[in-house]
Amino acid sequence: MLRCTPAAARVPGIDSPGTKRGTTIATAVLFDVDGTLVDSNYLHVHAWRRAFHELARPVDSWRVHRALGKGSGKLLSTLLGADDAERVGDEVKELHSRFYRETAELLRPFDHAPELIRTLAAKGVRVVLATSAGPDELDELRRVLGVDDVVRDIVAGADVEETKPDPEPVLVALEKAGTAPEDTIFVGDAVWDVRAATKAGVRTIGVLSGGVGAAELEEAGAITTYDDVAALLADLEKSPLAELFS
Repeated sequence: MLRCTPAAARVPGIDSPGTKRGTTIATAVLFDVDGTLVDSNYLHVHAWRRAFHELARPVDSWRVHRALGKGSGKLLSTLLGADDAERVGDEVKELHSRFYRETAELLRPFDHAPELIRTLAAKGVRVVLATSAGPDELDELRRVLGVDDVVRDIVAGADVEETKPDPEPVLVALEKAGTAPEDTIFVGDAVWDVRAATKAGVRTIGVLSGGVGAAELEEAGAITTYDDVAALLADLEKSPLAELFS
């Protein structure tokens, strides 16, 4: 499992609880990564499309995009059906990983994504990343974000039995953060993020940078939406995140 080491994950202030309503408590923000912090969703769509094409199992791009945010096993069952996913799943995953790595130089953090994370950490809010990424993909995401020094921990696909929209990744992230659901907010771009967080009792802020509309995210349970994390940072003091450090 790849994660921030305790030494790298904690900096002065990040383990200090936030202050709210006159009571000292621990607060946290859980971030999805693909499509939320890093501009990677459409690289994934392309890689999955190439992998399906390679195995003579064409899948429309829009269907691939709609399934992003689920763990790879659930994504394949959705797109190929359970039986076919069982037969070719390992091969498709390997091809996807290979094609995705070929485009890794195109990965970039969304504008002000690292700044948002660092700002929250400096305010004493614990930051945990919750992603379905595999080890190789996670290495690339960490490289482009460059915030390991202020991230408390990372929950990745290898750390859980069930992936989003199951709540397990969010529950594990809560455990890593050491916070209660009511003192935690999830930020994600996919309906599956919202559903997973809602099942875990955590409120979600949706961002549109992954390609899902505000209405759909809010229908799934998001308490509000922003265009992207840059817009969220610009509105930080008025956003729902402000209650975590006010």
